[in-house]
Amino acid sequence: MTILHADSNHPVLLQQLEAAGHHNIEAYNQSEQEILENQHRYDGIVIRSRFKIDKAFLDAAPNLKFIARVGAGLESIDVAYAEKKGVKLFSAPEGNRNAVGEHALGMLLSLFNKLNQADRQVREGLWYREANRGVELEGKTVGIIGYGNMGKSFAKKLQGFDVKVLCFDILEGVGDEYVQQVGIEEFRRECDVVSLHTPWTPETNRMIDTAFIEAFAKPFWLLNTARGKSVVTEDLVAALHNKKILGAGLDVLEYEKGSFESLFSEATEMPKALQELLVMPNVLLSPHVAGWTVESHKKLADTIAHKIIDHFKDQLPG
Repeated sequence: MTILHADSNHPVLLQQLEAAGHHNIEAYNQSEQEILENQHRYDGIVIRSRFKIDKAFLDAAPNLKFIARVGAGLESIDVAYAEKKGVKLFSAPEGNRNAVGEHALGMLLSLFNKLNQADRQVREGLWYREANRGVELEGKTVGIIGYGNMGKSFAKKLQGFDVKVLCFDILEGVGDEYVQQVGIEEFRRECDVVSLHTPWTPETNRMIDTAFIEAFAKPFWLLNTARGKSVVTEDLVAALHNKKILGAGLDVLEYEKGSFESLFSEATEMPKALQELLVMPNVLLSPHVAGWTVESHKKLADTIAHKIIDHFKDQLPG
């Protein structure tokens, strides 16, 4: 097959596809319009998040057999229309699940021990011991919303910390040796920590709002290594002020562009809620890099390569 690569990835992806007999076209510098105009020439496209693949794009690609996203989610693709047209979709959550699990755990431990605040203060010559007294993870109940690849990785990492781990998921029967699946009422009653591991869908869009937060029995810590638009920032800030949320570790933000490569959709004034968030000492931020490690760079590419090769090996000549 002739495969268009719209974004650069680890070289192992090109190498494996070429070794399997496929022809790679590297189009990293082509505009979306240029790619669209030539899409009829390709059997497959490999992307990360540079642009959306919508109905118009799919209609311009009559020979398209697959779309592969070198990442965990497919929200940049019109999934329903692609499937209607018989286009196979690949993603690679297996490739960066370990990285996300480690990042979430790192954020949680840093928040509990005030490591980001303490580091800044010591660098400024301030030696505040009592102000940086931490809390321990032992004995806490950690709740995971969305128990797929990322949620399972985080739950596995929590073993050995003497915590109770619960999960809430729209699918039934997803509990395993690392987690107990419960209903939403028990989840809200028990959790000291809530960690999001959900895709961005109409159901999860702006899911974490004031009503959601206030339904919890106890103040809790919030982690989001999933998608920024699942959390209403204004409501999060209010909850941090009133201490219903004790602290937040955010790898993603509501204001990110769809490509995840920059913060704002357009050059506008920074929202007031974000301005407040940025100066809160009990908030830890990172630029959508939870799944962005040296190892996951290769694992993501390797996972996608294997999925493409394995799926088409019995369908193509030779």
